[in-house]
Amino acid sequence: MWQVTLKLMRNSLKMLIPAGIAIVIGTAFIASTFLFGNALDASFRSMASAGFGGANYVASYSSNGSNSASDDSASDGATASAKLGDLKLDAIRKVNGVNGVRPELSTSVNLTNGQKHSGTVASPVYQPESLMVQKLTEGSWPANDGQITLSKPIADRLGAGIGDTIDVASNSPSPAPGRTNQTVRLTIVGFADDDYNAYYGGSAVVSEATFNTLQVNYPSADQISVYALYLDIAAPAGSVDQDVLDQVNALLPKGYEAISKTQYEDQSLNDMGADDGTSVITQFLLVFGILALLVAALVIANTFQVMVAQRRRTLALLRTIGAKKGQLYVSVIFEAAMLGLVSSLIGIAVAVGLVGAMSAGGIALAGIRFTLSVTWPVIVVPMAFGVAMTILASLSSARTATSVTPLEALQPLEISQEKKSGAARLVLSLMMMAIGVVVAAFAVWQAWRYLHGRSSIMSAQFSMVLLASIGAAGLFFVGLLLSAVRWMPALLKGVGALVSHCGPSATIAAANIQKNRRRVAATGAALLIGVTLVSCLGTGAACAKLSLARALDMRYSVDMQISGGSGAVIDQALLDKVKAVSGVEDARFVRVLDAGYGSDPKADGTRTMSLYGISAADAKAVMNADYTADVIADGTVVLPEKHLSPDMDITDGMDLKVLPFSLSSDGSMTDADHASALKVTISDFRRVGANYQLFGLVSPGTFDKLQESLAKGVSLMDSDSAAGSAGVAGTAGTASLAGTAGSSGGVRYQIWAKVDPNAVPVDLLNAVQDAVSDDPNVNVAGAFAERAVWDRNVNMVLMVMVGLLAVAVLIALIGVANTLSLSVIERTRESATLRAIGMTRGQLRRSLAVEALLISLGSGVVGVIVGNLFAWLGSYVMFSQFDQVRLTVDWGMTGIILAVAAVSALLASVFPARRAVRTPPVEALAEA
Repeated sequence: MWQVTLKLMRNSLKMLIPAGIAIVIGTAFIASTFLFGNALDASFRSMASAGFGGANYVASYSSNGSNSASDDSASDGATASAKLGDLKLDAIRKVNGVNGVRPELSTSVNLTNGQKHSGTVASPVYQPESLMVQKLTEGSWPANDGQITLSKPIADRLGAGIGDTIDVASNSPSPAPGRTNQTVRLTIVGFADDDYNAYYGGSAVVSEATFNTLQVNYPSADQISVYALYLDIAAPAGSVDQDVLDQVNALLPKGYEAISKTQYEDQSLNDMGADDGTSVITQFLLVFGILALLVAALVIANTFQVMVAQRRRTLALLRTIGAKKGQLYVSVIFEAAMLGLVSSLIGIAVAVGLVGAMSAGGIALAGIRFTLSVTWPVIVVPMAFGVAMTILASLSSARTATSVTPLEALQPLEISQEKKSGAARLVLSLMMMAIGVVVAAFAVWQAWRYLHGRSSIMSAQFSMVLLASIGAAGLFFVGLLLSAVRWMPALLKGVGALVSHCGPSATIAAANIQKNRRRVAATGAALLIGVTLVSCLGTGAACAKLSLARALDMRYSVDMQISGGSGAVIDQALLDKVKAVSGVEDARFVRVLDAGYGSDPKADGTRTMSLYGISAADAKAVMNADYTADVIADGTVVLPEKHLSPDMDITDGMDLKVLPFSLSSDGSMTDADHASALKVTISDFRRVGANYQLFGLVSPGTFDKLQESLAKGVSLMDSDSAAGSAGVAGTAGTASLAGTAGSSGGVRYQIWAKVDPNAVPVDLLNAVQDAVSDDPNVNVAGAFAERAVWDRNVNMVLMVMVGLLAVAVLIALIGVANTLSLSVIERTRESATLRAIGMTRGQLRRSLAVEALLISLGSGVVGVIVGNLFAWLGSYVMFSQFDQVRLTVDWGMTGIILAVAAVSALLASVFPARRAVRTPPVEALAEA
């Protein structure tokens, strides 16, 4: 019997190809999911340990105990470090088994070559060379104090090569007392880059002595804060690494602990949730893979129905010569298992080959490198799913193969008589749909009450309402699929009645759809699943963009902020250059000063903010949150709601005392001659540029008065005051703003710019940096890139998910072709009769094309409608918490979905039509 089964399988190989393709696609998707998860994990680990270089251990504050970096005491980075002089590096280097030690050190510098400038970070060179994060690509490392090694992109930006000399200046806005910014002239001796951008944008490597000259944030090298100490450890013969680590840990400062690279990667992935995130991503993608295989199961089921229909006479002959029902049943199951196994192996091979090719080509996506890592789930899980799904899909056909007697099977093949769908199934589906509608209505009602400020359980149980809406959609959709055998043929019958007026081909197509309602419903349901999900995603993303537009304006209030370090000049000429850049819509001057605030700002020096002087007109021109401009008035300070916390004791409408101050480079501070009382207006905006500290907006008139009071202030030069002012600077974060030039008396100038939302962030940033490159101390920052990243991520997620769902849609369209093939086989006599009485080949082809279009477009239109309703439901509940709900339809996505369904249906009808018209009518009648 096995030989007979294999021969039957070979004879039906062409019929098995569509089912095999469906399985290959589904299993390749699942295998690729695991391979992507493995690559994602490897990339996260490599990025987490990018700073290791060739080290295999790192010493830092332990993640356990009171000195943990995760504790509040260390979370700000103030206590999670040790002084370089306290690390006992010489003693650690002498420990037997320690091959090298590298403290994590870097400082910000400006590089100048003629009229070209670039900013980067510099670190000292260490031996052995393998400990360095950067890898030498050309030339050599710095051998003395007059040399520097650069990243190649930085050198290209400067227009410099090996042997050229450049100026390197320290770039510290607030040097330590007794230190000043230094400029040294260095010769480029080599190029070096790091693979995982440990120093984003490139870096520079200098000698240890040159580094100490450029590092001016600390009084001396021994006082430099070190957050990590990298070690290259190889235990000597007769011992293990832990023995060496025990000796190293004994020399480290209290709270420090050395751990392995693997342990560090595990902790880092756990801290940032990447480890769980990788699993979540894998599980998320697996859902789409399983969905694809479920849709494939419908295709497989139809394929085996086609195959069994073709073999009715063969099966009858086997029964006549003694084959038992059980043998035929097992034969079909065995054939399905073989198909599932072979197709699954091909799918796995395709996935491994694809990822392997990407790995060999060094392809990366958003920093994720597609390294090939084949683990057991890559092979076992897809194979198990592929074989199991194929066998389950063939069970119905296996029963059909044994359900008729030999005499019945030897009779001429007529269109099969279907059993009516059970009443219990209909009742169950209607109940599920009704419950889904009721739960969805409840969720919408609660969201409406919350949106209009009324009592709602969403205030405390938002996630529960959101999950209820998702559950309602799922319940309704399952009910819709279960009842498809009732409503889908009825729908297509109604549409077919209209189409039948177009001619005899359309009339025959509409009639043929009703002859096997169950199979048509199964094919339509397969397509309905994919179309509904794609439509839901497209409309949901469109609603998200509209609903979150104001939220994005609040979060990214200013697109671009141009400021400067010590010696920078921000004047009208610079403003004109910025305005001239393509992609910059408008730009305006903004004045800045720092001020203490509180009930007694002079006494409470730890509470400080930055005050921006800007008119209402300018604010409307350059701020995304232009509604904030409406409340800028003399005598008021507009504060961002998102930056306020209860411990600040600031309420809307109160009088807030502010005391402007000016911090000089030597640490001394000048206070205004008096504190000014400003009425607080709290507005719903969040950020300007990259500034996260507390800030306020004041009118130009109010700013003038504050500036005047600061000009009359007294310089505080005694040690206590100087120390106190230094503390203020550290707390306020004024170091990030101090020294913005083109100003005097503590007042600084910035340029705020509004950019074209369609501009490419990287290109625009480079263009602006080029425009201001004449002054190396001018800094360009802003949130426009982050906002653009948000929009791009929404589009990318949409594209990825649509791409994932496209797999299911593709498989469903293969099912349309299969359904037509079965229809052709079952209607052999009918087609021959039509041809005999005068129907042309073209009319028969058109009949099958119309039949495919009716199934595809009927399912597609229903899927689009249901998908949009689901998207509106989810969007209304989700975005009601932002007080911004905007419902729309992604007409572009809708048009694409229906166009793809129509074109694919026409293509799917080609091969069945060729089969139908290829056989002469007389021969077909004889065979039938």
